[in-house]
Amino acid sequence: MKCSPRIIVINTRYKIVIMDKQTQTEIEAAAFRRLLNHLQTHTEVQNMDLMILADFCRNCLAKWYLAEAEQRGANMDYDMARHKIYGMDYQQWKDQYQTPATAEQQKAYEEAKNRRKAE
Repeated sequence: MKCSPRIIVINTRYKIVIMDKQTQTEIEAAAFRRLLNHLQTHTEVQNMDLMILADFCRNCLAKWYLAEAEQRGANMDYDMARHKIYGMDYQQWKDQYQTPATAEQQKAYEEAKNRRKAE
């Protein structure tokens, strides 16, 4: 007996999207690859800026990536995960693109962190 694929129903304000689990996974994976490509292309976006605005950075993505890999039994370490996210060795990226955090960035980061704690 053949099982039908699990159907995912996403109810939005405007319409209902119905898709099978495989299609959902493929869409999510493609969107993630586009996010990585965007971050790798826009090296002017500093991790500090990401942390201030979105409460995550490239290193956070690498940690999440590693956690998911480990959960699935993949042989990976943090350096490998960072290489996947940065598109190059982390130290190379840091040497080429990372700028020192300004006093304004440090202040904004602390304010954002305090706001999130209060929520």
